[in-house]
Order: sequence, then structure tokens, then C-alpha cells
Amino acid sequence: MRYCYAIPHYKRHRLRIAVSTILLITILGTPNNMARSDSFFIRATVPTNGITFEQTSIDLGSFVDALGKTVMRIHNASVTYGSLGSDPVTPIAGKAVCAFQLTTQSQNALVGPINRSTISSGSLLAAGDAAGDLSVLSESLDIAPQEWTGGYLVAVESIFLGVDMTVASFVNEVTIVLECTVETMTAAASMALALSQQ
Repeated sequence: MRYCYAIPHYKRHRLRIAVSTILLITILGTPNNMARSDSFFIRATVPTNGITFEQTSIDLGSFVDALGKTVMRIHNASVTYGSLGSDPVTPIAGKAVCAFQLTTQSQNALVGPINRSTISSGSLLAAGDAAGDLSVLSESLDIAPQEWTGGYLVAVESIFLGVDMTVASFVNEVTIVLECTVETMTAAASMALALSQQ
């Protein structure tokens, strides 16, 4: 024998509210399963300064808020040596190197991949013969966010692009373009990451 019970009207109303709430949570996501933002791009340029270290800061305050649990993930870094239309000046019977670094802390010199603040680093090398003709041109990325499984998480509100050269006037500037997304973490995790990167 089957039994059928009628649900009172006020209970049906509560049931509809409960189902709607479950659907809303499913659509929007829970705090532990929040989607990343769409990709966006950050660009920065450092004019070279002869053969001394030069650095510029990149403000991330619009994207990163450790107290608000918002962090930024860098997925790719692309680097251009020299301004549009300019070519590296080929050294005569010698070589020149222009190196860059992207760090979470301000620096006074190149620190290399071994430094815990380094996000990305690389260099451009050129060599010329006795007539000043280009004989070698080589670009390398020591490390880059795209080489890691999940990119590089950043929880500080400024990062720093630094450049140094061995020969004056080799290139006039270095530009970096970063592909990024924004995501959330727990407050404890975001603050711990921020402190480790300062």
C-alpha cells in the first residue's frame, strides 16, 4: 500500500527557498571553490642606464589584497629588449649582455634565481666581430612562470623589474608583459605568502 502525504503550503514555500539557496551556492561557488578571473595583462618598461643597475616598481594594489584574501597568479612572462624600431648595438670584437629580473622585493643589483624573491630572470647576449658585424645573438630565460606547473603566486602589492648591462648603449630599454589572473585564498594562507615574499 502506498501512502501520499500533502506538504502544507508554508512548508512548500520553505522548500522552494532551500532549493533556490542550494542552486545559488552551486552557481556562484563556495569560498573553497572560487573561480579565477579571466586573464589580464600587466606591462612595464625599464629604460637602461648605461652599465648600472636600474629598477622600476609595478603596482599590483588593484589586484592583490592579502588581508582581503585576494592574490595574483602570473602564468606567463614575455620580455622585449629595446624600444620599437631599435636594434641592440653590436659590440666590436667583444660581447654584451643585458639581464633582467622580476622580484617581489626591491633590489640594488641582480640577485639571480637563487634568491627567494625572484619570480623570473633572463638575459640577451650579443657578440660582434672586428668589423662590428653580429656574430652571436642569444636570448635566454633562466626561470619564468610558464615553466612552473601552476605559474607563480604573488601576494605583495608591488613587484620590481630590474635591468643591468655589461656594455653601455647595448639596448635602450627592457619591457615585460605578464599574463595574470586573480584568485582567492584563505586569510591565513594569503598573509603567510605575503610575508614570505616581503
